[in-house]
Amino acid sequence: MPTELITLFGSSLLSGVMRLWGASLNARRQQHYFNMQVLNLKANIVNDARRFENPRFQWTRRLIALTSVFFVIAFPKIVAVFMPKLPVHIGYPEATGGFLFFYSESLKIKWVCLQGLVITPLDTHLLAAIIGLYFGGSLIGNR
Repeated sequence: MPTELITLFGSSLLSGVMRLWGASLNARRQQHYFNMQVLNLKANIVNDARRFENPRFQWTRRLIALTSVFFVIAFPKIVAVFMPKLPVHIGYPEATGGFLFFYSESLKIKWVCLQGLVITPLDTHLLAAIIGLYFGGSLIGNR
């Protein structure tokens, strides 16, 4: 085979490989560009959502927090004070174990009937969670 044909085929093959490589690099560059556009669009959407202010939303959140605190914490206590003979039923989880080293802890709800003013650990945990969520949300929202 003449050296001119080897040079022709070699240069044609090398030219084709280089064009494919260039097209691949160009496709990656365009994909990176489109990914950056999508990320910028996402960032703008998140920024708009963070800057969204609606006073009705804040009042709704306040109303939900205050209503839940009243009916879960305060209302049963008020009823217990004004109607001391009314029984108060409290359910709390109790762990039960297995036999010897075959220990398999399972939670069962134990119900207790009490009378009068009752403050349970559930009341204090729930109140702390509601107040923490409410005030935490307002601290972050007031940037």
